[in-house]
Amino acid sequence: MADRVRKVNYCYVTVGARAGQGAKVLSEMKKAGVNLLAFTGFPTKGGKAQIDLICDSVTAVARVARKNGWRVSKTKKGFLVQGTDQVGACHRHLQKLADRKINVTAADAVAAGKGRYGMILWVKPKDYGRAARALGAR
Repeated sequence: MADRVRKVNYCYVTVGARAGQGAKVLSEMKKAGVNLLAFTGFPTKGGKAQIDLICDSVTAVARVARKNGWRVSKTKKGFLVQGTDQVGACHRHLQKLADRKINVTAADAVAAGKGRYGMILWVKPKDYGRAARALGAR
């Protein structure tokens, strides 16, 4: 089965870099019925953490964030790759971008079990259209 590459929207919330903040964000998203396709979190400066929320509805995420007093970013764009887990699964997508001299800002990938994997990746906004074409994103 061929990999599926989707164009996705996301935003991020900024929270204190303390134990339990990620769980709280995910709990509030769950309570609100927000369907997350992926998320990633990491520390930033000043004792804060950024939690990227890749989802079907950025509007729903923003509503939950405002309700909880979290700083929310403007809508941003990325790619979600899903496919059959095999040696080199991520490499082929990154190579397509490299061949076109498109720099990858960040990428996260994971084996999902039962022979599947997923990857989220980001490029600079100026490169988004070219990256979408290179990846065959829909």
